Amino acid sequence: MRLAKNHVDVGVFTNNAARMLEFWQNVAGLPFEELLPLGGGVRQHRHAMNGSVFKLNDARDPLPPEPPAGYRELLIASAGVESPHHLADPDGNRVTLVPPGFEGIEGIAVRVAVRDEAAFHDFYGRILALDAAGPDRFRCGDSIIVIEHDPAAVRAGEMRAKGFRYLTVQVFDCDAEQARFLELGAEEGRPPVTLGTTARVSFIRDPGGNWIEVSQRASLVGSLSR
Repeated sequence: MRLAKNHVDVGVFTNNAARMLEFWQNVAGLPFEELLPLGGGVRQHRHAMNGSVFKLNDARDPLPPEPPAGYRELLIASAGVESPHHLADPDGNRVTLVPPGFEGIEGIAVRVAVRDEAAFHDFYGRILALDAAGPDRFRCGDSIIVIEHDPAAVRAGEMRAKGFRYLTVQVFDCDAEQARFLELGAEEGRPPVTLGTTARVSFIRDPGGNWIEVSQRASLVGSLSR
């Protein structure tokens, strides 16, 4: 995977925008960047997160009841923290602020609950071709994905549901990367589409059904043409 940005972004959906914004800006300490309309009654509040983007998607309509996705915890390196500081946002999403360098985290890490560890090792190592960062850890740019075995983990359902729902990787060619992932055996979530002049995006799903956005963003790569 040829990354156009050295950081993974994190997307969350909520029907509780006011309280969530207060938490993520004033408690977690993430600076607000911009507000983007996504259509379908969803507005995305984008926040800076050590080079990554925290995407707080405010849904106008009630989100459907879904079990939690596999993305269970977000860890964020914070210069003002001397030891791990465990928090939960108003929707119950787990976030931990850690000192920079804690367990190798310089930007962010995401803990993923999995039932089949071998399948996830194959997915991250062979299909996404990420480098191992230790036992049950993979590095995507400077972001870390941590696999944690959970026999009770269930397959993720719809992407638009409460909680951490997707990760985003920024690439130079969405179509080429999507085609390669599918050829290697990844499950397609959504085929590539162009979002105006902003980005061309697609989705794949990991062995637990968790959503991963493959994004070719014009502001990073300069063009959406192939």
